[in-house]
Amino acid sequence: MSDPVRLDVDGGVLTITLDRPTANAVDVATSNALHAAFDRLRRDDSLRVAVLTGGGERFFSAGWDLKAAAAGETIDADHGPGGFAGLTEFFELDKPVIAAVNGLALGGGFELALAADLVVAADHAEFALTEVTLGMVPDAGGVLRLPQRLPRAVAAELLLTGRRVTAVEAREWGLVNRVVPAAELPAEAAELAARICAAAPLAIAAVKEITRHTAALDPESGYRLLRSGKLPNYQAALTSDDAKEGPRAFAEKREPTWSGR
Repeated sequence: MSDPVRLDVDGGVLTITLDRPTANAVDVATSNALHAAFDRLRRDDSLRVAVLTGGGERFFSAGWDLKAAAAGETIDADHGPGGFAGLTEFFELDKPVIAAVNGLALGGGFELALAADLVVAADHAEFALTEVTLGMVPDAGGVLRLPQRLPRAVAAELLLTGRRVTAVEAREWGLVNRVVPAAELPAEAAELAARICAAAPLAIAAVKEITRHTAALDPESGYRLLRSGKLPNYQAALTSDDAKEGPRAFAEKREPTWSGR
């Protein structure tokens, strides 16, 4: 049997392909393999961003492997570090993940896309939280993240009915950054990844840290946290060599050379 998770490195980009025919469903072993990939992204200083996609053309991921459930994997199975699919609870990951949604993102597959920082979708992709139609709850982030991203009535409809959303509708609601023909999906994700790689790594880590810790705060409280010295990535970025290199490169009309220090 081939590995359920394939990894490819091109410069600073780690491409993670979930490849479990036919639906790219996630069991505990696959969840652990995905987390290992995301943790490699976190630990390897040469890697700047991950692109997560699914094998084949029909499914990004159908979510939790119901065949594994039928074989005894319980509904509250411990999917290992990082939560379901290794990412949905990997809050300390300070490098961006781009979900390149190449097909159906159902249940946990949709929750996996919601856990990414950016989403590029093929024009035939669809999204749905189908758990309630199966007697379950979308508790791998869907019931938490979707109401934060959508108007309450829209989130409630999707959560309570399991209705599918097209890629175009998802873009209109701000769940997806870009929708492209399927053949253009890898290139579109690569273009976004290249833009991230061109930015300062410490600044990227600081942005992720700040947005994570201030998501539930009003601006005044957010500023108070920024000034508190309690955000280590932000503090590192403020006093870094890169913070000096950026303005210097701009003044000298050249591309910056980031050291990550």
